Amino acid sequence: MTSHPVADLFSTEGRLKAIPRRPARREALLAHLAGSLFEPARSYTEREVNDALLTVHEDFPALRRYLVVGGHLARTTDGASYHRQQQPGSPGGATLSVA
Repeated sequence: MTSHPVADLFSTEGRLKAIPRRPARREALLAHLAGSLFEPARSYTEREVNDALLTVHEDFPALRRYLVVGGHLARTTDGASYHRQQQPGSPGGATLSVA
């Protein structure tokens, strides 16, 4: 049995010890957070995203930014709505519009 590739980044209480500096480790963490904190077919307000990220680390603005820039979360151009990307890796930060 193998442990989760990012398990060592979390304390026994489930809190993130630190945001990894190495890009590959950070990417693994972001994929884990996107998959465990956000449902794919749901829209989230910025407050809901912040609250979810606060459950694992106090620097929620950095985590939110990394998730958006890394293509794990997409947001509307006005930043009012976020949703999990099915296929991460389309960096850019914002979707064009929401109907």
